[in-house]
Amino acid sequence: MPSKINWNEDFLGVAYRYFDLRMNVIPLFYDRKKATDIWSEYVHWWTDHDIKLRFVESDDKYWFVIASETKRPDHNMAFFKILPKSENYTRFKKGHLGEAYFRFATYSEKQENEVKDNAVCQCTHEKEDHDDNCQIDGCKCEKFQTFELRIFKKKKTITDIKFLEEQDIKNDSVSWNCFYVNKFKNSI
Repeated sequence: MPSKINWNEDFLGVAYRYFDLRMNVIPLFYDRKKATDIWSEYVHWWTDHDIKLRFVESDDKYWFVIASETKRPDHNMAFFKILPKSENYTRFKKGHLGEAYFRFATYSEKQENEVKDNAVCQCTHEKEDHDDNCQIDGCKCEKFQTFELRIFKKKKTITDIKFLEEQDIKNDSVSWNCFYVNKFKNSI
């Protein structure tokens, strides 16, 4: 029986970044201190060659699963989140080339008065195109909204990446452990 792993799903979601030497997989947090503490206490101790990243697909969703056992068994923590499939996920799946950087970031929503003039709204139009609502013909945006990502500099390199279907998880210990603890155990 493998050592006990604490499964953490207390993060917002996952961002994918493409413009680095390797693609990035980035869990998003609201609170910088919390993310920094988790990285320092748990992820810092992961060795790059032991990190396992799994994407378990089920219909229009996927389970994001990442784990690594440390030499400090009382400090094992892994992450999972059930997310909808997206263009960014599909792009990562097609282009990761067998390796990626794992990083953390903070996510914060920003209003019109909190950003520079060249900021882009979630409707894809610039701040200057907004008054109370978007002034571009055909756009139904009623309020300027955008977000800011602050990506941490610390990173780990992942080379053990797999995309699985739910029926295939029994052959993968990390995925099976995650599903057993977070899905199957509660239904038994």
